[in-house]
Amino acid sequence: MERFGWQTKATALLGSLCLVFGLAACGGGNDSQQPDKTNNSSKLASGPINVVASINQWGSLAKEIGGSDVNVTSIVNTVSVDAHDFEPQTTDMTKLQKAEIVVVNGAGYDNWASKSIAKGTTSVSAATAVGASTGDNPHLWFSKDARKATATELEDAFAKARPAKAKQFQARLKTWKANETKLEDSMKEFSQKHKDATYGATEPVAYYLMDDLGFTDKTPKGYTQAISSEGEPAPSDLQKFQHLISGRDVNLLINNTQEASNTTNLLTGTAGRTEVPVVDVSEQMPQDQTTLTGWITALMEKIDKAMDDFKASEADHQKVGSGNESSNSEQSGQSGQSGQSSNSTDSNQQTPSTPGNGSVPSNAGQTDPGK
Repeated sequence: MERFGWQTKATALLGSLCLVFGLAACGGGNDSQQPDKTNNSSKLASGPINVVASINQWGSLAKEIGGSDVNVTSIVNTVSVDAHDFEPQTTDMTKLQKAEIVVVNGAGYDNWASKSIAKGTTSVSAATAVGASTGDNPHLWFSKDARKATATELEDAFAKARPAKAKQFQARLKTWKANETKLEDSMKEFSQKHKDATYGATEPVAYYLMDDLGFTDKTPKGYTQAISSEGEPAPSDLQKFQHLISGRDVNLLINNTQEASNTTNLLTGTAGRTEVPVVDVSEQMPQDQTTLTGWITALMEKIDKAMDDFKASEADHQKVGSGNESSNSEQSGQSGQSGQSSNSTDSNQQTPSTPGNGSVPSNAGQTDPGK
């Protein structure tokens, strides 16, 4: 409404000027005095587009679509920083304010960036592109649907900013889509190879990726809800999760290395002792990866190997299980003589669940950067 009020006042003022200076003066010169700002800025704009991304996952995608026609800066660009709790510096805010196009994740993941976009700056939001909102799992870069939607939005924004380069942006998007299609085909093959695959997760960072691969998440809901709200899981939920792992009722454990804690060390340690493979996943793209699609592909290959490792150890664990049943049967007949009860055995089974018992969790020695 304010915008239309401004236009009405401007029209009235122009009319008054015409009466003063004559209709001829306001006629032919009108186009030059009131140029089409959009078209004029498009014609004048040249050189690489200044693009600032809140996180390097989307920054890398922007670079793929933009190529040499964009200069991309990713503010959160290391796995040692937790973007959930990131506090931008003055220099970061300046970069956002000076950007021609800002790329954010959205869905509450990087509010510090979403709320700092200057008026008139073009914004591309992955959450908006895929229809996600605050409260949804915000790790959207692991979703094939979000990646495709965001890539399309980037191409559109770049083409509008530099119309003369539109064909180049379209060509890069086409190339990107071809690579993404190959990844999705590999995911389908994975799903056929590993039917009925299950997993647990120390934190739901890779939920979309695991869903795209056809996995069933068996992480206790109470545990997931507590972790997602940055709380501590109830002892009963943590114990349930430990039993799920120690009983090998999941094929692998996804471990978010950027959210390390005593709880995650407890779970990865339990997995290590029972030969449930642990797949480490970070939120930000590691330095040794240059493209988002390439990173997802590398993670899928790690998960595929983990599944093969689990199946390779399954036969051995079945033999061990059968041997334990026989041994327990023999011991039960001697329990009165030995004075040992079954409760003692149960207590021993719980002992490995506590830290400091010689286990070597995959994220031992790491810190939780956001807490």
